[in-house]
Order: sequence, then C-alpha cells, then structure tokens
Amino acid sequence: MTEPDRVPPQWHTMDVERVTGTLDVDPARGLDAAEVMRRRTEHGDNALQATAHRGPLRMLLAQFVDVMVLVLIGAAIIAAVVGEPADTLAIVAIVVLNALLGFVQEYRAEKALAALGAMAAPGARVRRDGVECTVPSHELVPGDIVRLEAGHVVPADLRLIEVARLSIDESALTGESLPVDKTIAPNTTDNVPLGDRRAMAYKGTSVAAGRATGLVIATGMRTELGRIATLLQSESNVRSPLQTRLAAFGRRLAVLVVGLCIVIFVTGRLRGEPAVLMFMTALSLAVAAIPEALPAVVTVSLALGARRMVRQHALIRRLPAVETLGSVTYICTDKTGTLTENRMRVDTVRDLREMSDVPHLGASTGATHHDVPLALPDVVTLCTDVQQTPTGALVGDPTETALVRWANEQGVDTATVHRQWPRIGELPFTSERARMTTVHRAVNGDTRVACSKGAPERIISACDHMWTSETVLPISATARHDLLAQAEQMAADGLRVLAVACAIDRRTPSDPIESLEEHQTLLALIGLLDPPRDEAREAVRLCRSAGIQVVMITGDHPATARAIAQRLGIIGAADDRATVLTSRSLAEMDDEALREQAAHVRVYARVAPEDKLRIVKALQARGEFAAMTGDGVNDAPALKRADIGIAMGRGGTDVAREASHMVLLDDNFATIVQAVHEGRRIYDNIRRFVRFVLSTNSGEIWTLFLAPFLGLPLPLLPIHILWMNLVTDGLPGLALSAERAEPDVMHRPPRPPSEGMLAHGLWQHAVWVGLLMSALALGTQAWALRTGNGHWQTMTFTVLTLSQLTHLMAIRSERQSLFSIGVASNPLLLLAVVATLGLQGATIYVPAMNRLFHTAPLSLGELLTCIGLASLVFVAVECEKWLARRGMLYARARSA
Repeated sequence: MTEPDRVPPQWHTMDVERVTGTLDVDPARGLDAAEVMRRRTEHGDNALQATAHRGPLRMLLAQFVDVMVLVLIGAAIIAAVVGEPADTLAIVAIVVLNALLGFVQEYRAEKALAALGAMAAPGARVRRDGVECTVPSHELVPGDIVRLEAGHVVPADLRLIEVARLSIDESALTGESLPVDKTIAPNTTDNVPLGDRRAMAYKGTSVAAGRATGLVIATGMRTELGRIATLLQSESNVRSPLQTRLAAFGRRLAVLVVGLCIVIFVTGRLRGEPAVLMFMTALSLAVAAIPEALPAVVTVSLALGARRMVRQHALIRRLPAVETLGSVTYICTDKTGTLTENRMRVDTVRDLREMSDVPHLGASTGATHHDVPLALPDVVTLCTDVQQTPTGALVGDPTETALVRWANEQGVDTATVHRQWPRIGELPFTSERARMTTVHRAVNGDTRVACSKGAPERIISACDHMWTSETVLPISATARHDLLAQAEQMAADGLRVLAVACAIDRRTPSDPIESLEEHQTLLALIGLLDPPRDEAREAVRLCRSAGIQVVMITGDHPATARAIAQRLGIIGAADDRATVLTSRSLAEMDDEALREQAAHVRVYARVAPEDKLRIVKALQARGEFAAMTGDGVNDAPALKRADIGIAMGRGGTDVAREASHMVLLDDNFATIVQAVHEGRRIYDNIRRFVRFVLSTNSGEIWTLFLAPFLGLPLPLLPIHILWMNLVTDGLPGLALSAERAEPDVMHRPPRPPSEGMLAHGLWQHAVWVGLLMSALALGTQAWALRTGNGHWQTMTFTVLTLSQLTHLMAIRSERQSLFSIGVASNPLLLLAVVATLGLQGATIYVPAMNRLFHTAPLSLGELLTCIGLASLVFVAVECEKWLARRGMLYARARSA
C-alpha cells in the first residue's frame, strides 16, 4: 500500500479504481477492524496537533525584555535610590500594566490553533467490515469509506467515489463564495487549485446539498486543514511599527541620558559642588529625562482609539494594531462579503437578438409549436427549488434565490405562479448535465410546460429557436455561435452566466422525460454577480488618496475577480490581463520574482493558503506594511503574519478571528478606512507627546548642563526636576491623546517603514525649543542674582514649568495655529493645564509646600515676569508653524 504521508499521490487526477487500488480497500466492504488498528497506529489520530507552547509564566516574563521596559525598570531603581518612592511606584505600575497587556494579547493569539481544532467533525458515518456505523472522527484512517449528507462537516480529506447532487461549501478553505458542485470525474492535470478539484472533499468544509460516499486519503495534519495549521504554527506575530520605533527611541535615549548624566556629574565636581548633591542631581535628571509616561500615553491613546473604533464597527484585539493601521501601505483584502455584498444578484439579462437589457419578455408571436404561455420571470421562478417562508424570506441555493428575487422585482408573485403551474416532474441538476429541467401543468387546463436553466453551452445546443421581445426566431449555426460568444463575453466580464429555455410538453406516454430537453426555445442569457458594496468604491478611492494600495486576494475565478476590481477602481479598465495573477502563475514564480511582481499586481485569483502567505511576505520583503483581511481558515496564517490581520466578525471563522489583530464587526471594507484615519490620528498624538516630552526634558537638561559653564550656581534642586517630570509630563501629556486629527490626515502618504519617531523636524524642534526654555530659565536666574533677588531659584523653577505648559498648548497641532483649532477644542487638555497651574501655584504660595520644595512666595511683579517670559515659547512655536505652513521650514522632511 502506498503511504499517503510520504510523497502524496495526486488523488484528484486518479480515477476511482486506481484510488481504491492504491489504498488497498474494497469500497463495498470497507476496512476490517485489524486493518483499521494497523493504519491508525501508522498514521495516528485524525486530529490537528498543537505544538508545544510556552507556559503562562514564561509568556509573562517575556514581556519584560523590551528595551523601553528595561530603561523604565532602571529609572524606577534610580528613583528609589534618590528617595522618591512615588515615582518608583508609578513607574513600576506602568511597567506591570504594559506587561499584563502584552501577556493577554499573546495568550489570546495562541487560541487560533484551538479554534482550528474545533472545526473537526465530532463523528463520521463509515463503512467497515461491510457494515455502516458511526465512529468519532479522530478514529478515521486512510482507506475508510465515509458517507456524507447535507449539513455534515467533512471529517477528513476524501476522494469522492459516489455523488448525488453534491455541493460543498468550501468558502472557509478556498474563499469561493458559492457552494461547489462535486463529481467523481478526476482532473486531467496535476497543478489544479483546491477550488477546482471537483472530485475531492476537504476536512473542515461543509456539505451544502446532496449526498456522497468518499474514500479517506489524508487525516490529521496531512489534510489541507492540517497543512494550514502547520503554516499557522510556523508564523510568528510581526512587531508593529510603533513597537519598532519605540524600541529604537528607547535605546538611543538611554545612551544619551547616561552620557549627559556623567557629563553633568563630572562638570559639577570640577566646579567644586558637593559630590552627594551632584550625584543626586545627575540621578534626578536621569529619572526626569526618561519619559516614563510614554508607555502610559501610548497605552491610553491606543485604548481610547480602540474604544472609538468599536463605535465604528472595528474591534481591536491587540492594542498596537490601532496605530499600525496608520502605517499600512498595502491592504490585501478578500472579495466576498468584504468588498461585495455576499449576496448574488441578477446583473444582466440579454435580449438574444438585440443584445440589450430586457426587463420583461412578452408572449411569443412566432410559430405555434413554440408558443409558451409563460414570461421569462415566470420560467425563472418555476425552474428553481427555492422555498418561501411565511415571512416572505427566500431559502435555497444563492444563485436560485437571486433569480427568484429578480423575478419578484419584475412583478412575479412566487406563491401564485407555483400555485398556477404546479410541478409534475423534473430532471435534477448534476455536474455532468450542467442543467436543470422542471415540468409543470396549468392548474386550469392540460397545458404542460418544460422549463430549463443551466450552462449556456448545454442549453443553447439543445434549442432550435430563440424567443426575443418581438418574435420567435430559428437558431442558425451562425446564430448559435454568436450566442455562445455573447455568453463567453459575459463570463469574461465576471458574471456567472445561465441560459434559460422552455418548451411545450407534447410527449406521448412512450417518450422519455429526457426528450423535453430537445427542441426547446431559448429565452435569455442571464448574468449574475455578487455586487460590490456601495461604499466600497469610495473606500478604495480614499485609500488611494491616502497613499495605500488595495490588493484583492480571492479564491474566486479570475474573470470574476477582475470584474469586481474594475468596478471598485482597484484596477483600471485598460489594464491588461497580466494584472490578475492566479495560483498557477504564483506556483511558477520563486520568491524573488514574486517580490518584483508584488509591486504591480493588484488582483490575485484562485489562490491557496500558502499563496496568501507568500504574497504578504513578498510585500514585507519590499519594506511595505501589509494589512490582510480575511474570514476563512485559509486566511489564518497570512492574518497572523501580516503587520495587521483583519478578520470578519459576521461571516468569519473563529480561526481567522483568533489569528487577527482587528475584527470588522460589519464585515465592511469601508470600516478599514475609518480605522486607518483613527490609527493615523493616534500616531500623530503619540508624536505630539514625544515632541512635548523631549522638548521639556531637553529644556531641563540644557538648563542644568549650561549653568556651570555660565558661572551660575545649580539652578534647580533634585526635587524641582522630579516635580516637573511628574506634573508636566503626566496629566497634560496624557491629555494629548485626546487631540483631534489633522485636516490632512487622509491626504498624505503612509509613513515610510524606515521613518523614525523623530522625523519631520521633531528632533530639531526639541533641540531649539529646549535651548529656548533653558535660555529663558538661565536668563531669569542670572537677572535675579545680579539684582540681588532672593527668589531666583523659585523664579527659575516657575519659568521652566510655565514654559513647558505654554509649549504644550502650542504643539496641539503640528502645523495649524492654536487659534484656528480652538483653545477649548480639547477640554481634557485644558483641564489638565489648569490643574497643573494650580499645583504649581501651590508650590509657590502654600507654606508647607515652600518647605518641601525650598521655594518662596513670589510677588505679583515677579509672577507676571515669569508668565511673560514663559509665553515667549508659545510665540516662538507659533512662528515655527507659520513658516512650516508656507513651506519655508521642514518642507523637505514633510514631502519625503
């Protein structure tokens, strides 16, 4: 016996006799008990195996190895040494909170395999020792004979050996939107996509209609579903761009801070300052320079963004995904249900002579032999198995329900036409016949009518007349050729094409029912389509305006995918056929060739699970940030690998949702555009905080660093530094997370993957604003000392604190003036500024705070002087933004 777990045979190309011979089984009897036991020992259980995972403790500990987290832990230790337990506790709380969030995210991501395993059928009907019995699906072995019926979940990969009107919903595995009709006829070539292997049934798919008998050819991890599980296990989550940027930022900042602290300590000692005081000052500066509020600001920003997104029907499973959306350069999206309505609809009805849309075909005026007392909508309604519920809902095959829905729109009442023309016979649809015929008798007479629909090549070949809106015309050989060409053109436009025909039933008792499918009258060619969502085209346009490329990746037919892509504006009508790549084309490309093609291709059709994964990897290899949408099991590996995986909430599988970063609750592509808008707003707000904290920390560092070189005494005490770090970096910084989006947020390209946190003039801003703050503070100190003012340290402390608050108000927008966006447009920030002013006033005018902070009450003149000097920072930053708006500053950086 050939072992299917070694070099797997191409089962879909083998006929039934060869398959049974290869697996050494008699289909009439099945395997005996001894052979089942032997094969189960050889092949193992028919179950998906999970790889060994890290335990919860290791998952938790792994959250503490991030660079920024290590820097914060160091800052907490320093704060404890300095004697500031409040800072220590705050930093530790932030670190623990972020670690818990990361742990929860990772733990939930590992549920993907568990959900995948849950798709296995609980039981299977098998034939063993000549007797049919039900066994647990995990006990199946290669060679078992399995019975399938409507509603069953396929328990293993099967080669079908008997079928009766079998159709299987393979959408979760292949992305094909419609149930696939099955047959026992093998494919003639090896390299055939899963969706075109009509003699196969795959584990985890479901039987939509009919029944069948199949031979198990693969179990467990050797099935197509198991192959996806293997891909899912092998793919790790990709770090978000924000995580990458923050890690790089943390490393550079840690090195810079340590270096500056050493310089300040050494400089102070050279000037004769006490060693203990300089050591405490250097350590205090280290704590102040490390933006320990940054993780909290990031977490709060992401959490608030996730909350807003839920209201916009986007559920965030992993917080970094909120910001990642603002970085994506490619969105790889499934077609069915995301870009389209996931509901078939009649798109085109062709007049066979005029080739124009006809909403109604009237009674024939031609030869009596071909007179039919039914209009096209009546024939379409009768030739279906659609059932109508008491509430009026249509239940049945998606294509047939679309036909009946169209007929209803033409004025046909489904119940009435069935009552007037009850069915008295039928020739059911099979894959071999590719057509369906029903026979009806008029309730008020003896007239009998045969109604047929099916593949155009089958229906047209059986018709000798065609019925137009004017008359009945004979079909010549030339006309037959033209009709088939019209059908092919409709199919090339992405439509599913059916031909509809009818005939008067004039059989004699000796005539077989099959004779009804000869000498019919052709009524029309009908093209059906799963139409694009109304809002999807606008969403695609917005993506393009935002510099994001939309790529359709689907399991559907290339012509269908191309037609939808053109309607949505993903590709232009003038694009050549090479724009659409199929699974077969992908298989012929190596990874390097695919990387080159990925820059140009916008539609991939008939793809397999590993194809989706290769496409995402190819885009990432080009330095792109790729988002991947999907709903099926086949999407899970790519969802996990993508920079952001987006699963469907309504029609998606648990496997896809667990592997994703974000879930679309309305399965709507347009929701992604709203999420991108929110992601960009959040990243801008995080940059605002970084701009704020670097500038303020820079001001403190310059003040302490330059004072000795200017012959000034130590301008600030350690407690002053820690106070500014706690008060001005805390609440006001957090309030920046509530800032509104910039007006151009969706009219600028995505951030380049290599772009750092300090791009677009941010580091230059931090340097010159820090120097300005330092100049104002040191100038105040020098002036007060020269005039003999004993409040010089309190004034220096106050100028620096107020400068940071005026700077905060100025940077609420990177380019717009504060007065154009409105002073009160961010109430939370305004409240934080007022609260900070109150706390700063307490340090100056509350006696207990005077003793604690070594400050003294300022006179009104001194206080107004401090306010006036601090306001110069606001004026300077507003001037900077004025120059930037006119392209005179940072223009090159912003156009990059």
